[in-house]
Amino acid sequence: MDSTQQHRPAEGSSPRPAETGTALELLVHGVGGTTPEQMLGDPRTVRITGDDTAAVFRRADDADAERQPAGRREGPVPEAYVWCNLTSGNGTRALWLLLLPFMVVNLAHWMRPTARGRRRTVRLYGLLVRLAGLSLTVLLVAAACEVALDLTAWQCAGTHACAEGHSWLGFLSPEISDDGWWSPPGRRLALAAVVPVALTGLLWLLSLRTWSAYESQQPMTHDAEREEETGRTALGRPGFWYGRRLVARLRAAHTAAGLLTVAAAVGSAAARQDRQPGGPAALAVLGVLLEAALAGGACAVVWVVCRRGRTERRLDAELDLRLVRYLPLAALALLALALLYAGWERPGWESAGRLPGDAAFGALALVQGLLVIVLAVVAHALHRTDPDRRAAIRGLAGPAVAMLACALGGVMSGGVSQRVADWLDGTGASMPGPPVLLTWQASVIPPLLVLLLVLFGWLARRAWRIARAEHAAVEREYAGETGDPGRTRRIATVRAMAALTDRGPRILAVTSAATLLLGAGALAGALATDKTPGEAARGSYAVVHGAAETAQALGSWLIGLGFILLVACGRRAYKDASARRTIGILWDVGTFWPRAAHPFAPPCYAERAVPDLTWRIATWTRATGGRLVISGHSQGSVLAAATAWQLPPSTRRRVALLTYGSPLERLYGRWFPAHFGPDALGSLHEEVDCWRNLHRLTDPIGGPIRLPGDRGPDVDRPPLRDPLAYGRTETHPLPAPILGHSDYQADPAFAEERRRLLARLRPDVPAPRHTDDPPGA
Repeated sequence: MDSTQQHRPAEGSSPRPAETGTALELLVHGVGGTTPEQMLGDPRTVRITGDDTAAVFRRADDADAERQPAGRREGPVPEAYVWCNLTSGNGTRALWLLLLPFMVVNLAHWMRPTARGRRRTVRLYGLLVRLAGLSLTVLLVAAACEVALDLTAWQCAGTHACAEGHSWLGFLSPEISDDGWWSPPGRRLALAAVVPVALTGLLWLLSLRTWSAYESQQPMTHDAEREEETGRTALGRPGFWYGRRLVARLRAAHTAAGLLTVAAAVGSAAARQDRQPGGPAALAVLGVLLEAALAGGACAVVWVVCRRGRTERRLDAELDLRLVRYLPLAALALLALALLYAGWERPGWESAGRLPGDAAFGALALVQGLLVIVLAVVAHALHRTDPDRRAAIRGLAGPAVAMLACALGGVMSGGVSQRVADWLDGTGASMPGPPVLLTWQASVIPPLLVLLLVLFGWLARRAWRIARAEHAAVEREYAGETGDPGRTRRIATVRAMAALTDRGPRILAVTSAATLLLGAGALAGALATDKTPGEAARGSYAVVHGAAETAQALGSWLIGLGFILLVACGRRAYKDASARRTIGILWDVGTFWPRAAHPFAPPCYAERAVPDLTWRIATWTRATGGRLVISGHSQGSVLAAATAWQLPPSTRRRVALLTYGSPLERLYGRWFPAHFGPDALGSLHEEVDCWRNLHRLTDPIGGPIRLPGDRGPDVDRPPLRDPLAYGRTETHPLPAPILGHSDYQADPAFAEERRRLLARLRPDVPAPRHTDDPPGA
């Protein structure tokens, strides 16, 4: 039984909570998570409501605080909402590292600029990002096909020297197995197709399982407010945190795309053989029909992705059952036909060279580049409609992040291919190796790393200049106490490093632009020469040839090393809880947003957390009529703001916000201006009863809200002193630490601001009429 209901007083047995002055402080932790004992400062805690994934806790002494008489306690009843298990649960979460490109492209969907009256342009922006996400799924499955079908089954098993060095491939080799049943090229390809099909099935299963834990949690129903009442932010719409229908549609489309990619890789090789002079006419006709059916299936997948976006203005509980069910089944049927067609006996068919993968990877790279360019044009048009000087990269953050997602997908795909090719063909002479384009893409990594080193040098110089300025500021702030040059230098350095967060947009802009240009150069080089960079530069100047050879060799190792490090981090996180918590921090930041562009991205924890908080706040205020402060730290402040927008207007006006170490404006306002821009945060300040924000100059994540006009000082308190004392004092006999982003409650200003918020909340809110009804009625 819910303990809020369990400890509800009987009618007439005790004063109503509104008469006893009950106040509640709902604490919401930030990234990395914590325990309820640490949040509440008490080893004895009880779970009030929730489950093992996310729950609300209280101190054991406060379990029945609503029944206690007035004057028994000072201050509000602390209550902790613990949601860390949504992002850093068991060891299988470490596998989500492999979904990093999908998560990044999903972020690009939410980074669009603010737009007013440009609904079609906004839809076009979302459509382009969804297509970029679809291309990443095809790229991942194509990389699996390259490894399993081309490198392993086609090249290595078809080469006597390679197959002899790997005994487990002997039954696929025509020479070693003496023309065994699995030795024909088509049957080898059909058998190897199990690997990319299994990968597609695993992605489908992960997306389906996370649906039951996230998208299935329906938010509290309420009437849609006018855009003017929600500050033109979509976070207050009834269906914003319920993406079940879109995720199901995209999951079906991406699953079908993966299966069709495998079918095309298997069937195209057999069809190419049948088109050779003297081939069987019947099989040639079947190959044409199969390729036409695969093209039709690809068009159907693209149509499904383009047809419908998110439905946010209402709680869309419908599902496109026929589409969700039959589209993957149709793709699976086409795959079975392709496998059967490729496995048919074809005398004289031998595997030589590479499968036609160069054209596929080149087409994917070209499509992704064009999508990013068009997306940048659309984002620029939206930004010009309603310019926001604080928006990152002048509204082009979404295209820049989409470019990085494509680059990550290329690095991971190329890394796997390069390393598998090196493992299978140790001599480097018996196999043609991976497609030429992947080698060109690996060769541009060293120049990109040189550029990143230059950028880091610029950041270091910038930090040094900021530290010099902060050195003087610290001396003024702690006037008469700055007798320790080392202490002053440490404080100034921490402040300078924290200020570098605001230089992030420039780093991303330069990196994305360089990635786009280098990727275009790699594509042009591969298409023009059809040779690796070293071979293409042969015969030119010695310096050019040496640079090409060096870039090719170093890039191949770097791209492989990067993938190996990614897998190693995942393996370590699978076994080590502390490493798993570090990965959980990454997901805390990257998976706040719903899956709007890619269904295989890590699930959105806010689709569970925001409804949890909304239900708790609405039911408690309705049942008690008491005062409530939502106290959010770091990412918890973002959840608090999203929750406030989801509350009914009558409830929203009865709560106060206390945020500290908050990235609401510094990160979310700049990178997601359409949802956390100045208008949205200004409306939140007007709609809640009161709001105060605490920040420090030493905090690299949190910052001021910076509301325009006279509303700014109403929300932002001047920066807190950090450290609280420069040297040893009567209050701090030991050296005070530099807290940075943590432990805001240690500052006396925290309790002071909380007390002021409670005093400003209206205490005369009437108690509910039907006190015998349970809070969740």
